[in-house]
Amino acid sequence: MSTYSKKLLYISRHKEAGATLLEILIAVLILSFGTLGMAALQARALKGNASSFQRTQAVMLTYYMMDAMRVDKDSAKSLNYNTGTLNANGTINGSICNPASISGTALSDVNKKHWTESIKNNLGISSDSTSCGAIYCDSNGNCRVQVIWDDTRSGGLGAQTIETRSRL
Repeated sequence: MSTYSKKLLYISRHKEAGATLLEILIAVLILSFGTLGMAALQARALKGNASSFQRTQAVMLTYYMMDAMRVDKDSAKSLNYNTGTLNANGTINGSICNPASISGTALSDVNKKHWTESIKNNLGISSDSTSCGAIYCDSNGNCRVQVIWDDTRSGGLGAQTIETRSRL
């Protein structure tokens, strides 16, 4: 073997001996970006899950009030559950945001107070003024129940309203 061949063999062995520091740094950088991307994706999924949970709670709370009014149907048809009047656009003027504002002892008042407390406990903070409920029934038993809350704490879009309509 000539000297030139030995030098080429020696050089080629050194080039294939291992990764350089630059290659290792690039690999670590790519791995870091991938890990950060997965962490951001996980955080977004958790926020979406919390927002979905609040929406589910709001629907269940509207069903809860509808069931309570079905039990006390005569009082609902007598408009004792109403928190306001119905606008031309279909929203209810007048909502209950503070459970302490309900002081009556009739079944309708107790139900509304417990319902409002449940809204505060499940969708907001007890001192929060954005978590409210609204009810409107007519004398025929056609009722609307709305739950209003602020979804920004869960990463949502802000003010949300869930409405359930039913005939008692």
